[in-house]
This record gives sequence, structure tokens and C-alpha cells, in this order.
Amino acid sequence: MGCTVAIGTQWGDEGKAKMVDYLTRDSDIVVRYQGGANAGHTVVVGDAKFVFHLIPSGILHEGKECLIGNGVVLDPVELVDEIDLLEKKGHKVRDKLLISDSAHLIMPYHKELDGALEEMSEYKIGTTKRGIGPCYADKCLRLGIRTGDIFNTDYLIKRVSNALKIANLQLAAMKSEKAFMLDEIMDMLETFKTTAGAMIVNTQQHLHDAARHGKRILLEGAQGYALDIDHGTYPYVTSSNPTIGGALLGSGLNASDIDSVIGITKAYVTRVGEGPFPTEAADEESEILRVNGNEFGATTGRPRRCGWFDLPLVKKSIAINGIKQIAMTKLDVLTGFDKINVCIGYDLHGQRADDICLSKVGSVKPIFIELDGWKENISKCRNFDELPVNTRNYIKFIEDELEVPIAFVSVGPGREYTFKR
Repeated sequence: MGCTVAIGTQWGDEGKAKMVDYLTRDSDIVVRYQGGANAGHTVVVGDAKFVFHLIPSGILHEGKECLIGNGVVLDPVELVDEIDLLEKKGHKVRDKLLISDSAHLIMPYHKELDGALEEMSEYKIGTTKRGIGPCYADKCLRLGIRTGDIFNTDYLIKRVSNALKIANLQLAAMKSEKAFMLDEIMDMLETFKTTAGAMIVNTQQHLHDAARHGKRILLEGAQGYALDIDHGTYPYVTSSNPTIGGALLGSGLNASDIDSVIGITKAYVTRVGEGPFPTEAADEESEILRVNGNEFGATTGRPRRCGWFDLPLVKKSIAINGIKQIAMTKLDVLTGFDKINVCIGYDLHGQRADDICLSKVGSVKPIFIELDGWKENISKCRNFDELPVNTRNYIKFIEDELEVPIAFVSVGPGREYTFKR
């Protein structure tokens, strides 16, 4: 297996956690490489449902090492709560989780700034208000606090004091009544140090050593290609790079380490928040997809916008990320439709425009074809040949158009509902 990257090919919520959990069986190390607690990665094992915001989705497997990479923006409070919750349910975390000493920490003032900026902006992005964007901004402005800083108290006080001064000025300028004090931030960081300090290491070197010794490494991204800050539907994007470049930067691995890139692709499309969505379904169809697919945010609970499969979108993702295999999830949600739309191209003012930049897709109209649907319950199918003819035809059509094999298929929420073709 070598080093494999699992990347969402759409607007996130493609079922990455489910597939990472599945692929962890053949991995030694699972690495979360970007994003923060804005992610809600859901894994279902038997009757139990787990939602991971920061901890890699492979944590439920025994004998596997999990790692939070330097590209993640880490909420100390959220991580401690997540660790405690898992351990109360009988899952050991502290002895198999490592945290990069270079990951940036989300502070309470980042969350306050996140909400204030959304209120003031003319562009309502639909932020989760988890402080993700302001933390990444501080990272680029060189104002950030990194996990490794907590071991040098004098240095930490200087860094936090400087960042606090600027954050409080920003909040005051935005008419916020909230101001943060040094003592409360230091107390929070001391609690984090007590709980997680032993897990903080030089993860880049750890991964280099693991790769050199032939360990099988699985890299897990958050969000998806169309939310990438460089390649997505800007400005309606996340604040990081879920794409292949982000996997390298956020883990410390190099391009020669990567053996395989798997694109996680929902059998239809969803997105959360504002922004263009060319294949968004009509209200009635969208509601059927939303209810049947339980399309509500794992982090915010917000209803997701739902639409039909977008071939140009996924083709762009394949090209950007070097995807060699597709894992198609939630195929069962399409059961019951007489006809299923698939977008085969974009129309821009009467001209075909499949290659248009994603930031401009708000101006296009989708070109749909209809495929025959199916009524049969496919949740008990455990191989491709057991699927109904029209279901197989749907997979084959998309596979032929993408020119990339659909190697994995999921027909339900739990581990047992995923099979390899």
C-alpha cells in the first residue's frame, strides 16, 4: 500500500471518514493533514456512531497509530473533549495518538473573530464559527501559537500577549464587547499541556522514518477539492488545501512517498453554506436526497444542499489531485428514483465550458442526461454483480466518463456496507 491519500472530490461530506476507517485495515499509520474542528467525520461501527472533528478516523482500530499533522489547526479544548469522550467509551487514545509540534492552535479569540467577521462581511460564507479562518490567517501573519510553544513558558507568554493585543484591537474595531485576558488563555493552554503534552512530537521526522521503514501510511483530508482555498469556488471555500498539495505540506511527507491517491466521491453531490452549486436539485428532489441520505452537518447540524452528480467537477478533481481510483459512497441513497440526472457538462452563454475555473461556475448551466433509476434495496449487496442492472449501469457510466476505475462502492452507513470491486 505504501503511502495513500484519501481526498474528497466534491464539496466535502463525501464519506471520507467511512472510507478511511475501511482503508485503515491495510494501514499502519493514519494522518489527518489539514483543516480543524470544522470537519465532522462520521464512522458507524455496528450500532455505534462516532463523529471525529480532529482525531483521525482510523482511531477505532487496534494496533494502528494515528497522527495529527502540522497542517491541522488544533482546537485544544475540542481535542481534549474528543479524547475524553472516546476513552469513556472504552477506546484507548493517548497511547496511539501523536500530535505535531508544529500544528497551530485555535484560541478563543479566533472563534470570536470568526463570528464577527461573518457578521460584518458582505459575503456570507457560511462559516462554522470554529475559528478556522482566523487561525490560518494568524499562521500566515506569523502571529500564531504552535503546539510546541507550550513547553517554553516565557516564550509562550510573549507570543500569546502579542497575539492577544492584536486580536482584542480587531474585536474592538468590529464593535465586539468581548475582550480576552492573558490568564484565561494561559490556563487553557496549561490544561491542554497536562492532557496532551506527552503526545506532542516532531511528526514530520516520525513520518519520514516510518516511510523509510516501509510503514503503510494513510493520509486523511478534511472538506473536499471544491472547497480548496486555491482551486475551489472562491471565496466560498475553506481556509486550507484539502487537495494533494495540502497532504504533502500538512504531513511533511514528500511527493516521492505517495503511491496512490483515492478520490472519495458521493453518488450525488452536496454542499453546506453559500456558494455556487450548478447541479443543485429542485426542492422536492433535494429534500428526498437530504432525508434519505441524512444530509445534515455532523458539526453544525445544518441541512446540506443536495444535487446531482457533477462529472466536470469530479474530472477537475481527478486532474488536480492525480486520482487513480474512486470510492463511490452513498449509492443506496439514489434508490427509488425513476430517473437519475447526471451532469455531463456546463453551458456558458450557449457555449460548452466544462473547463471553466471553479470560482466562475456560478455563471454556468448544467447539461444533464437522464439515466434509469432502480427500486431494489441494494443495502445487502456485497459485490458488484449483486447490484441491480441499472445500478451497475450508473456506476459504469460514471466510471467510463471519468476514465478512472471506481474501485470501492458503499451501499450503507456501516463498515460492512463497503466492498471492493
